[in-house]
Amino acid sequence: MLSIGNVEITRIEEVVLNEPTTLFADWNDSVLEQHRDLMIPHCFDVKAHTFYASIHSYLIKTPGQTILIDTCGGNDKPRPASPRFHMLNIPWLDRLKAAGATPEDIDTVICTHLHVDHVGWNTRLVDGQWVPTFPKAKYVFPRIEVEWRDPKHGAADKPPATHHVFLDSVLPIIEARKAQLVEGTERWTDEIDFMPTPGHAPGQMAVRLRTGGEEVVFTADVMHQPVQVFNPTWSSKYCEDPVLATATRKRMFDYFADNKSLVFPAHFGFPHGGYISRRSGGYDFKPLGRDINPA
Repeated sequence: MLSIGNVEITRIEEVVLNEPTTLFADWNDSVLEQHRDLMIPHCFDVKAHTFYASIHSYLIKTPGQTILIDTCGGNDKPRPASPRFHMLNIPWLDRLKAAGATPEDIDTVICTHLHVDHVGWNTRLVDGQWVPTFPKAKYVFPRIEVEWRDPKHGAADKPPATHHVFLDSVLPIIEARKAQLVEGTERWTDEIDFMPTPGHAPGQMAVRLRTGGEEVVFTADVMHQPVQVFNPTWSSKYCEDPVLATATRKRMFDYFADNKSLVFPAHFGFPHGGYISRRSGGYDFKPLGRDINPA
């Protein structure tokens, strides 16, 4: 747990995956040698020659709300298009409880975008039906993402296997009238507002927390691995608009450097976040000095 002003932040891990180096088209092993101390052992598996990709949520306790940012892959979900998330059975809810919250405690669920690894625990399977996991929560979805993923609208021409994520983890929330669609620029609480970060996904947004004179930004998938700080033109193979993702990344890096923001990307390995600053010809990254897992 990390305290920033009057807000508590806890990371809730679901699973750590091995991601092939094909994540980046321009990857070569010389990059690993340049940044060996940063990447090994927490971000790169030398034996498997793969990146580590941490799939996790953030639990945010403000004076007025208990908020969950992104909900990982989820259990019991059929994922023919994403086999690594197919029919998971992980005690993520137990880990949430260990961090100090039950599903009933959550006031707001914020999904930064609607990819498979960010919406799964929105729902759970009960008597053959997908029901909201967090019964008292308002679920915040970027409007563009909902329009883009809906099989009846933006995703009508996409393969049926890709529709599962929307149908079991987003649509039940909309049908239960628990969804609030946002443009990605709104203020949510006194401490939290949203920042549009399109590219990786059309409606992706970051979540900005400001309290006690400090600023934290949960950056979603603006970047996937620390090496992108040093290679900001690298977009991952999962970025839907790589050119726009690159432009967003550079814009956000400048913002983080100017504002001395503590950044928490969605998939970094230990210690899961840090600070971006400028250096001659580019940017530098200083990892956070501690982890924020539950005690």
